Parts: sequence; C-alpha cells; structure tokens
Amino acid sequence: MKLIIGNKNYSSWSLRPWIAMKQMDIEFEEIRIPLYQSGSSEAIAQYSSAARLPILLDGDRTIWDSAAILEYLAERFPQRSFWPQNIEARTVARCVSAEMHSGFFALREQMPMNCKARFLGKGKSPGSEKDITRVRQIWNDCRSQFGEGGEFLFGAFSIADAVYAPVVLRFITYGVEVNPVEQSYMDSVLKLPALQSWIAAGLAETETMPQYDDLYRNPS
Repeated sequence: MKLIIGNKNYSSWSLRPWIAMKQMDIEFEEIRIPLYQSGSSEAIAQYSSAARLPILLDGDRTIWDSAAILEYLAERFPQRSFWPQNIEARTVARCVSAEMHSGFFALREQMPMNCKARFLGKGKSPGSEKDITRVRQIWNDCRSQFGEGGEFLFGAFSIADAVYAPVVLRFITYGVEVNPVEQSYMDSVLKLPALQSWIAAGLAETETMPQYDDLYRNPS
C-alpha cells in the first residue's frame, strides 16, 4: 500500500489516514508531495484525477478523500477495529467523524494546522468559537458516554481519534482553553508515538506557506 500525503506541518487531511494506519500497524509506503509548490498539482494528478491529497494506492485500487480512505481501511482490515465494536458507540463515532469531515469551516479557515507556529489567542471569531465549543462538547460527550476502558473518545483508539488529531494540534497552536477532561484527551493523543513522529517530521520540513505562516504574525 502507498499513501500519498502533503506537508506534515500543514496537511490535516493527510494526517488522518496516516495516523490511523500507523496506530493499526498497517505497513505502507509514504510518498510526500509538498503542497503549493511549483509542480505540486501535476505531481498529485499522477496518482488521481481529483488532484487532491491524501490518496491511498492498494494494488490497482486508488482511493482518494480521507474519509473514503478510512472507511476502505476499516473494510480491508476488519480485524483491526477501526470502529468501536458496540453498535451505539460505533454509530456515534461515525456521526462525529462525518461531522468533522463535512463541517467546522470557520475553525479550518481561521485556525489552520501549523505544527511549527504558536499563535496563542489568535483566530477567534464568532464562527471559530462556535466550532470550538462544538468540538469540546463532542469530546466531553464521547468520553463520558463511551470512553470507559481507554484514553480515547471511545476507549480504544478509533477512526474518530484519527479525525480529531489535527484539531488537537490546532488547539495547541492557537492556545485554546480546555477543561481537565479535554486536556487529558489531548494529552493521550499527543503522546502517541505516531503523532510524535509526525510532529517531528513536520518541524524538520523546510517548505513554507506564507498564507499560513504569516496569518497572525505582527508586521515588522
């Protein structure tokens, strides 16, 4: 299997299937294509006509879109428990994962993922604050209803945690205030060796994206 991803410092969509595959111990070759560089679009289009990352290649199959990749992996490796076993927990896990995939536009726009940056207190707006409140509600509800027996949203690591891992990184970059339950969940995600490896690689990248890096920097 091959997973084509973007920059680890910036690409939240790429992080989701990457960390899921790492956590589920699925072997794959990583192909990184830096975004918004000369030739980036052409390089991505070699793997999928959608020309967007991430992309999973499994033999003759090409799967694009992070949600489709995660669902494909859950079907391809049913023994790995990508989703909770309990039907009630699994239903909620699918709902909160789909909600993140299809919404939270203000959070994405005003608090883009940037592992290197620290924009503490920045990115606040009525829209992003509403999104943050909803994320925190999801985390608290999932932990209280389904988190028994593990450190993650549904106890054991699942697709839902892969989906919200980039949000954990966003909350750190922008200094979002959280309660003890939320902080404990964030700490559990952050201490995952896979995420630590992703962050370290992101910090080592040399590519820059001024549209993200200079978003909240004070003019000199």
